[in-house]
Amino acid sequence: MALPEHDLNFKAMGSSIRVLSGPPAPATGGLDPEGAAAGVRAMIERYEADLTRFDPASELSRLNRDPRPIVPASGLMRSLVGAALWAADTTDGLVDPTVVGALEEAGYGRSLADSPSAPLAEALAAAPTRRPARPRSDSPWRLIAVDDEQGTVTRPPGVRIDSGGVGKGLAADVAASMLADRMRFCVSCGGDLRVGGPDALADPYPVLIEDPFGGDPLLTLRVGSGAVATSGLGKRVWQMPDGSFAHHLLDPSTGSPAWTGVLQVTALAETALEAETLSKQVLLGGPRSIHLLERRGGVVVLDDCTVELVGPVSQAVRRGGMRLYEVPA
Repeated sequence: MALPEHDLNFKAMGSSIRVLSGPPAPATGGLDPEGAAAGVRAMIERYEADLTRFDPASELSRLNRDPRPIVPASGLMRSLVGAALWAADTTDGLVDPTVVGALEEAGYGRSLADSPSAPLAEALAAAPTRRPARPRSDSPWRLIAVDDEQGTVTRPPGVRIDSGGVGKGLAADVAASMLADRMRFCVSCGGDLRVGGPDALADPYPVLIEDPFGGDPLLTLRVGSGAVATSGLGKRVWQMPDGSFAHHLLDPSTGSPAWTGVLQVTALAETALEAETLSKQVLLGGPRSIHLLERRGGVVVLDDCTVELVGPVSQAVRRGGMRLYEVPA
């Protein structure tokens, strides 16, 4: 039976955050569960204050409007930019952190946390012909550099960086490091989730995979370690003044919302940053990219409502039962 946990829920980074903090391992002298969860909350709220592009006073906003090519940056900012560059490099530019202007033109110039999503079925009916997104060959992310020794970020003046899902994945991973002394823990940052602790392996957490159309959950995974991240259109679709529909996942090659035939991707990985990046890569790449989930497993929802279970997840479901996810070596 699981030991008592502190369950903390709050809003941050435009999302719902949940922290489940168990007791510290024996002889570690760690904080009580409530104190450990409070420390994670303070960290996430600091992330939100420093890394949001919706507050002109945040460090990210100041970096984005700084006229200098080389800008002093905090360790937190350098970590974010480094993570964003890693995601871009890993996906060959498909997950591009420099599409801020295009996001604003698509209607995402302010936080949509409290705005209702447009009906997904209507958006799909009105969407253009499906096609995979493509990287932009001349994207300025390739000109961005982080220098930890000098404490700076270098980028061409005028190039702006978006924290996006990378920031949530990074926050979940930092939270996991803060809770590493727990017997069990689970942190969810708006769809980016980390699980750990020896007791979680023995008594895994149930992780529900949501239906993007709002129906009953599609699947329940039992996660004992590692990370799960879900990217999708369900909660981030809006209607433009001209009647067309838009969402927050852009095709870098066009700067327009990507309608690829994939609605939602859940990816499993060792870290939340990896899972977040992989889920977006598959969604933007369309059905031809689903094979990228084969090694660690995943769940894909196509816009014809087909649900595809991939890799180890598919194998577990065929055996009948909920999956205990263990990070592959």
